[in-house]
Amino acid sequence: MLVLLPPSETKSDGGSGSPLDLDSLAMPQLTAVRDKLVTEVIALAADPDASRAALALGKGADAEIARNAALRTSATRPALDRYTGVLYDALDVARFTKAQRAKAEARLGIGSALFGVIRAGDPIPAYRLSGGSKLPGLPTLQSLWKAALPAALRAETAGHLVVDLRSGTYQNLGRVPGAVTATVLTERPDGKRTVVSHFNKHHKGLLARALVLSRSEPSDIDGLARVAEKSGLRTEIASKTELLIITS
Repeated sequence: MLVLLPPSETKSDGGSGSPLDLDSLAMPQLTAVRDKLVTEVIALAADPDASRAALALGKGADAEIARNAALRTSATRPALDRYTGVLYDALDVARFTKAQRAKAEARLGIGSALFGVIRAGDPIPAYRLSGGSKLPGLPTLQSLWKAALPAALRAETAGHLVVDLRSGTYQNLGRVPGAVTATVLTERPDGKRTVVSHFNKHHKGLLARALVLSRSEPSDIDGLARVAEKSGLRTEIASKTELLIITS
């Protein structure tokens, strides 16, 4: 089983790992695109105004631009510890035991505009690049990734159940045919359901946590639903590839 998480705009600072080594990351088929993007993002950081425009940053974002300038020299830490925010708060990595941490690194991947998809244990620096960003002089990120990422994901996920919790922007960088997605709905007292926005990431983080901590490893959506229900989530199977998480 491979659970694909979205990245987050917010990332932790620092780290104790050696500087970025693209050859150490999972899916080496992506190294050429990763190297190109890292080089371009570093070059862009030399022009703060251009960085703010391309990355949709405010005037107080000098620290974000400095992170990008130091992509090849700053310290790294595992991706699972680098990304922060609502989904990662719900995932609650800090409370994992050593064995649970090993499961997380085996079962979790993370989408990334800069790296395509990485494994949870891959060492990366802090950076700022969103899936919808457009770097000056380059095609869109979707165009850059489409030649390499879908094929790399097919090779990485062959024979495994894939649970794709990435947002649409990151799914579009490289889709996984047949992957199970999760839709979070809130149910009102009158029975009407609407798509959740505010708590969407939170509940996907809870689902990811349940899948990491599970002793079983689901091979289909029915097994996935059982793990989710056992963790306290209310679910329904909408189709062979869509799991509904119902909140109230």
